[in-house]
Amino acid sequence: MFDLFTEGFAMAMRFDTMALMCVGLFSGMLVGSLPGFTTLMAMAILLPISFFLEPIVGIPFLLGIYKGGIFGGSVPAILISMPGTGAAVATSRDGYKLTQQGKSRKALDMALFSSVTGDTFSDIFTIFMMFPIAYMVMQFGPPELFAVLLLSLIIIAATSGANPLKSLIMMMLGLWLSFVGTDPLAGAERFTFGLFDLRSGIPLLPMLIGVFALPEVANVIMRQEKGRKLAALVGERLTRAEFRRCMPTIARSTVIGTGIGIVPGLGQIVAAMMGYTAAKNASKHPETFGEGEIEGVAAAEAANNAVNGPTMVPLLTLGIPGDNVTAILLGAFVAQGLRPGPQLFEEQGATVFAILIAMVIANLLFLLIGYLSIPFFSKIVTIKTSILIPLVIMFAFAGTYVYRSDPTDLLILVAFGAFGIVAKAARFDVMPMVMGFILGPSMEYAFGQTAAMANGNALVFFATERLGALCVLIAAPVLGYFLWKRLYGTSALSKTIQQKQ
Repeated sequence: MFDLFTEGFAMAMRFDTMALMCVGLFSGMLVGSLPGFTTLMAMAILLPISFFLEPIVGIPFLLGIYKGGIFGGSVPAILISMPGTGAAVATSRDGYKLTQQGKSRKALDMALFSSVTGDTFSDIFTIFMMFPIAYMVMQFGPPELFAVLLLSLIIIAATSGANPLKSLIMMMLGLWLSFVGTDPLAGAERFTFGLFDLRSGIPLLPMLIGVFALPEVANVIMRQEKGRKLAALVGERLTRAEFRRCMPTIARSTVIGTGIGIVPGLGQIVAAMMGYTAAKNASKHPETFGEGEIEGVAAAEAANNAVNGPTMVPLLTLGIPGDNVTAILLGAFVAQGLRPGPQLFEEQGATVFAILIAMVIANLLFLLIGYLSIPFFSKIVTIKTSILIPLVIMFAFAGTYVYRSDPTDLLILVAFGAFGIVAKAARFDVMPMVMGFILGPSMEYAFGQTAAMANGNALVFFATERLGALCVLIAAPVLGYFLWKRLYGTSALSKTIQQKQ
């Protein structure tokens, strides 16, 4: 193990790895600083660049975009009360109030330092926990793997979006789409409708860019923003005393974000809101939150950035993406020939260590680049979207085409882009569909292996010595509980609104 760690450390310290991480961090901060442009969009558009790089260079490049984009979203949230990412919504509550009080520089400094602190400690936790969890996962057989994937999909569907029934519908659609192509066990064609291009299945990259990037572009266009008032970067810098005062809050939010990051389907938005709420409840002066409390910025930013590292645990050990962004990361791993799962640690242990160590190193670069670039990013918020939108669309189509140089991929991109726009308008969350599409083949293969092992006897899942029995047994109650809670909460909220009216 120590030999793998040493080899991985040497790989992570390569100059090209460090340089591309810097490029990724700067690109992520740049896109995150643009109101209406999200980290998800940046990852989807720049994903094809990683295909032309070695895994130890391409994956850290994407991780840099991931980390930089989450922080970048706090810039417009603080300066003009327009969160660049969903995770920055909680930051805007106190950040913009501080800007109105002439303390914008202090708020941005706190956002940067708390982001780096939360991210660093959660990454260190990930390094220590990754291999013990991977060792445990290596003991899984096909029944356990199928059961864990099934439970993960149910949790994702039940916790994504505002309506769990819509999420379940999207998850089932994603599973059906994953079956298009050739049966991996029998070799028969399924759902190809006689189209030769679908025999190998639906390509992942055009689907990801289509359902994630194009709807975001359409959303920016439809808002028709005419102009933004630039908030001057004024006020004193953050003092050491103020940072020390916020350390308990940052530590609490780091723990919250780390815990949420391990659970697939929750993500930064949930972590930011929970971290902010916990800080407000623990404060001796909760009335100051929402009125320009520096602890509010620290709580939200530490929590949403602490999610980054732990999301790699289910991704690398089981191939289960924790959120939309890690779904794109999974596509990058697969394209690079690194199939996440138990075998990855046996075959590419040094590479896994290198990627994890690069995540920690990226935080040090993150601190330096962010500190020097805050004045620049504070002016980015006023760039006209009429200039940026054509560039984003061009990158989307170019990136899709260069992946396989197949014109059919462009048609698939447009089809899924149109579907994503319609789904967003109808308030259907596409994340469960993407998760079902990604995990469907693994589930099907594990189920087929299990059926072959048991000669068609489904009771093999409930063998007393199998962990899969527990996952299968608790799947239905978990689904029922979340459905009841979400639907009951929605109906109760509707009644309250009607009574007030």
